Amino acid sequence: MTVTARAQAPFALRDLLQPVRPTHVVDVGANPIDGDPPYKGMLEAGLCRVTGFEPQPEALAELQRRKGPNETYLPHALGDGDTHTLRVAVASGMTSLFRPDPNRLALFNGFGEWGRVLEEIPVPTRRLDEVEEVGAFDLLKIDIQGAELMVFQGAGQKLAEAVAVHTEVSFVPLYEDQPVFGDVDQELRSRGFIPHTFAATKHWPIAPVVFGGDFRRAQHQLLEADVVYVRDFGHLESMTDEQLKHMSLIAHHVYGSNDLAHRCLAELVQRDVITPDTPNRYLASLN
Repeated sequence: MTVTARAQAPFALRDLLQPVRPTHVVDVGANPIDGDPPYKGMLEAGLCRVTGFEPQPEALAELQRRKGPNETYLPHALGDGDTHTLRVAVASGMTSLFRPDPNRLALFNGFGEWGRVLEEIPVPTRRLDEVEEVGAFDLLKIDIQGAELMVFQGAGQKLAEAVAVHTEVSFVPLYEDQPVFGDVDQELRSRGFIPHTFAATKHWPIAPVVFGGDFRRAQHQLLEADVVYVRDFGHLESMTDEQLKHMSLIAHHVYGSNDLAHRCLAELVQRDVITPDTPNRYLASLN
């Protein structure tokens, strides 16, 4: 079941749950270069609102041009609150607060050129906890080329309200001193999240080998991935009714995780928040 298909009948689950507010998504590094975001169907159906952050002027301008009524985009670079250097790379998707490591980049076809730094710009960063424009949110999507851990560490208060984190992780660091998957995993687990699914994985060929004339065609080497973390559903007693509602909506509409959505619904039944037949009605609606 695709995201688009899940959004074609968008209001049934929301009407069953009746959350106090629409689901709030925060998108850090909202650069549209990577295509449609995973929450696109939910946004188009009017089931969520988005607050995005994008410090690159051209990418921000494109987001502003495309945005709908439920989208707000801000120019801030998020981090630890200190001033850092933004390394603007040939490929905008590789622009980072970390310095590209030329030795690592040379290991993979194409990356030596894509990661070449064109400009270095001092940028003040803001801790997410201190951004007044952002209140409680439910899903944090983040892809900022190695600085994800820095943002998590500056968002402890607001992450306590979130129910899901969709983050890029690196298995092979391409930047100097870049945190890798183990660092991010440990941080998010310490904040009550557990891995739920790999939304995407990227394999890449090791230079200089080219398979079938395509320098992007990989065999086995794992480079990076998008991992979805959710609040630990083994301890639903620690979640509020609203958190359960939003985790159910995100699980269903964004990731097609019907079993997780059902688990949240069953807990809400135990709390007498929704009617006892709601979980079965939900499962029946999938057919």
